[in-house]
Amino acid sequence: MGKDRQPFIGIFGRRNNGKSTIINRLAGQEIAIVSDVPGTTTDPVKKSFEITNFGPVVLIDTAGTDDIGDLGLKRISKTLQSIDRIDLAILIAANNQIEEPEIKLIAEFKKREVPFLVIHNKEDINPATASTVQNYTEKGSSGFLRLSPDISSEPIIEAIRRTIPESAYTTPTLVGDLIAPGDAVLLITPIDIEAPAGRMILPQVQTIRDVLDNEAVCIVLKETEVDSFLAKTGITPALVVTDSQVFPKADKSIPKNIQLTSFSILLARFKGNFSQYMEGTPKIDELKENDRVLILESCTHHVACDDIGREKIPKWLRKHTGKQLEFDVIAGLDNIKRPIADYALVVQCGGCMITRRQLHNRLKPAIEANIPVTNYGMAIAWVHGIFNRAIAPFSIMQK
Repeated sequence: MGKDRQPFIGIFGRRNNGKSTIINRLAGQEIAIVSDVPGTTTDPVKKSFEITNFGPVVLIDTAGTDDIGDLGLKRISKTLQSIDRIDLAILIAANNQIEEPEIKLIAEFKKREVPFLVIHNKEDINPATASTVQNYTEKGSSGFLRLSPDISSEPIIEAIRRTIPESAYTTPTLVGDLIAPGDAVLLITPIDIEAPAGRMILPQVQTIRDVLDNEAVCIVLKETEVDSFLAKTGITPALVVTDSQVFPKADKSIPKNIQLTSFSILLARFKGNFSQYMEGTPKIDELKENDRVLILESCTHHVACDDIGREKIPKWLRKHTGKQLEFDVIAGLDNIKRPIADYALVVQCGGCMITRRQLHNRLKPAIEANIPVTNYGMAIAWVHGIFNRAIAPFSIMQK
């Protein structure tokens, strides 16, 4: 696979160790504020640019991990949260520092399985000792580099190229392995109160592009047009992808010999938690009276009166189980306020607005606590009795 998405690289370290200076060196231009005053960088700042001789990346400049005071602690918390979204970490050290701020960062990198490089800055003032190099190496650094004004940044670029995972800049296909060139793919896309005015939602756009990239024919219809289209044209699609909200209608309209799934289920596989969703979805039937369910909306949007995550899924789960269930909804990447052990089930949206790593880290606490996880599309298919049909296209691929 070629490079078709920008990897996220986080720059971490103490205040005034030169994080912003190094970002400017890599970019070849001044894109970060540089100051001799510690704490100039406050909240994490994202910047997309091209690293010469490497390619496009998103660099995240973070606040110093030795910040002080109540506000400083909040900045540190934001810095640590940013680790969830990155593919590679660069830890900026100076003056042979390897103490609590550095050790705490390294522990967070390892916890999230993020590879990291160490750059020892200000080598012209206080060069790194052999002991410092060995210490960082023993703690798992994928590389130790030295930097001063007279040292080229090319070794850093080469270390990034060598260390960053291939998954950071390659994107798996949504439907490419489910279809063949020339196939017709039918997309069922309701235009309702939740549809953005004048445009389509991101999963629909991504699927259209993926169909076209794989030399297939894309047909886009509202759910009200499906029956007449199939009757009038006689076209037999190789695959039908529906909005999860109209799964029951799509199941009735689409002949059983045609593969059917949903945009949300495509995203479930695309984002990489598919096996956990497959295991967790049937656990819906094990929910008990007054169990608490966590709904994770990984974006922020206008809440409609018949919102899918806040209204429809809770209603369908209560009806299917016959139980009085309690629901908490967390939007975006906000912190989950209750202990994860309070929940009997976690229902994750498709995650179209967050990275694969962010979604994995979002669900990791629940998975590690053996709490079942599912996603919108798979949960909806389950409660409407069409789960096996909805996952059949992927079951074929796994054989």
